[in-house]
Amino acid sequence: MKKYHLLVVFFLFSLAVSAQSSQSFLLNLYGGYTFSDRVDFDSSYAKVEDGFEYGIGLEYFIMDNASVELKYNRLDTRMPLYTKGIIPNDGNPIPAGTQVNAGDDKGAINYILADYTYYFGSSSQKALPFLGAGLGVAILETPKSGSGTYFAWEIKAGVKVKTNSPVSINLHAYLQSMSAAVGYDYYWDYYWGPLVVNDYVSTFQFGLGASLSYDFSK
Repeated sequence: MKKYHLLVVFFLFSLAVSAQSSQSFLLNLYGGYTFSDRVDFDSSYAKVEDGFEYGIGLEYFIMDNASVELKYNRLDTRMPLYTKGIIPNDGNPIPAGTQVNAGDDKGAINYILADYTYYFGSSSQKALPFLGAGLGVAILETPKSGSGTYFAWEIKAGVKVKTNSPVSINLHAYLQSMSAAVGYDYYWDYYWGPLVVNDYVSTFQFGLGASLSYDFSK
């Protein structure tokens, strides 16, 4: 256990030294507003409501105009679930459009993503447009089912505004998605007979945000 602790301390010390000496290592603090989305199931649908998203990232420039980043973002939200059709319930059918998890719909989505970003123009410019994309996982927290880990991705576009200090500001728009298996669909094939295929649903949430970046090289 002591060797493990020493290894962790050595790794963190090495990371701190490289951050201070690197010419292209940035710490990013994120904040943004993510808009709602509707997710359809076979007999119901859910909404991932809009909310404030925040997080932190470490960005390293592999060349003057391109960087890779490891980041964590969290969206605290509500996820109400509604019926699509009438559901029998001991003589008291539940009408379509009824929320079946009222009072128990709070949740959160935690994104852990590895991003690639390309900046257009010269590094000496004060304003640099950029495009980026990322892959990773989303950890979904819900009151009843606990948490689950799913595939996630994002795309983003914006502009980086530099200042004369180590701090710069990024203004950007983003689209985030999370995909999860929610059941099975059954098909009949003439050659293979009955087939069972996983049924997937995905969220697609658009957002507008900004980040403060601190450049350790300045």
